[in-house]
Amino acid sequence: MTPTELLPAPPPHAAARRALLAGSAGNLVEWYEFGVYGCFATVIAANFFTPHPGTPGGGAEALVATYASFALAFFFRPVGALLFGRIGDRFGRRPALVLVIGLMTLATTLIGLLPTRADIGAAAPWLLTFLRVLQGLSAGGEFGGAVSLMVEYAPPGRRGLYGAWQSFTVALGLLAGAGTAAALAAVLPAEALYAWGWRIPFLLALPLGTVALWLRAALDEPPGAPPGGPPGRSAAAGPTEAVDATDATGPTGPTGPAGPGEQARAVVLGIGRIMGWSAAGYAFLVVLPSHLQSALGASFRDALLATALVNLGFAASILPAGLLSDRVGRRPVMLGGALGIAVLAHPLLHLLQSPGASPQTRAAAVLTAGVLVGLLAGPGPAMLAEMFPRRVRCTGLGLSYALANAVFSGCAGLFITALTARTADTAIPAHYAAGACALSAVALLTLRGNDHREPLR
Repeated sequence: MTPTELLPAPPPHAAARRALLAGSAGNLVEWYEFGVYGCFATVIAANFFTPHPGTPGGGAEALVATYASFALAFFFRPVGALLFGRIGDRFGRRPALVLVIGLMTLATTLIGLLPTRADIGAAAPWLLTFLRVLQGLSAGGEFGGAVSLMVEYAPPGRRGLYGAWQSFTVALGLLAGAGTAAALAAVLPAEALYAWGWRIPFLLALPLGTVALWLRAALDEPPGAPPGGPPGRSAAAGPTEAVDATDATGPTGPTGPAGPGEQARAVVLGIGRIMGWSAAGYAFLVVLPSHLQSALGASFRDALLATALVNLGFAASILPAGLLSDRVGRRPVMLGGALGIAVLAHPLLHLLQSPGASPQTRAAAVLTAGVLVGLLAGPGPAMLAEMFPRRVRCTGLGLSYALANAVFSGCAGLFITALTARTADTAIPAHYAAGACALSAVALLTLRGNDHREPLR
């Protein structure tokens, strides 16, 4: 018996709160970095992807190259989901979560130290892209492990709320990234920001990641971990529902997919259910700053202010949406978000582009967009976790999320920027978000009304 196993187990609710904190911390670090990358896309383009580095603006081609690097990292997410998902399912949630946060922190910090194209020439964008690939691998494993941990620790009737903390810390990370970028833009002249100021937010990932790593290293495995399975002390059984060792036969809900074929169909269905969340989330929360600058002529500060507001609306709606889904079900809440974006995406973007719109009206438009995305992101993690049994949960829900994000999030900036430049249609972000949400609404109709009340397996 190991010394860890001799320690008394913490009270169930204390263990659940600690797991929630440890699971959320890594998400905050990850999405802080992605938010920073989105906010500084024009700066990164100028320093890494232009023939004449250091020139503010960087040009449309450099911005497209920046988003191509962004998209490439997303396509390594499914690889990370498979790799770290298998570790999480075979050896435990804790080792997988410790590995992903360590890798993410290392890669993000190295970006802050990376020489620019002015320093080392054409090698600079390749090195940046390599570090983005490492981040993609890490991010692919983050979601499956963190959501599995949170939902498996959730008290009965609170899976939606516990899972929503994953999305909430995503919002906090994006807000922190946008807020840091806005603060630097306010205090530094443009020349200093392009020369060295952009490095500061990436280097801040080191202390943030160290704290997250410390929290995760002290984790217990969730209640119900199979005997002789994942190493490490299992938390005392308590707040979660009992985990059934047998697999039921339902393909889409807590009854779960039974065999590999049904598991693959569940992954495809999961992608369909969250494609609107992925597409609209990145169109509004990450791509918006550079789109407002390059397509609508907004200043860097105004674009960052709009991004901060849309992320504020997103953050404010996530936890209430998760809690509401515990009461009325995942389907009505997520359908409301998907249909709301499908109907309102164009009117909201029109308000942002209208010269006669007041600042208050524009602020209300971006806040509304954020709230609608939050209706999808709040119940989304628990909904995905309920689709897979414990033995494949990390891999199944992580792969669904990673593939959806690779296609509909990672390509969002590249697609929107390139198509806007080619067609001069400034409503491309609205077309993209509305179309994806309309298709997602169809998949969400397959959700059953009582999935949120069934015990996890």
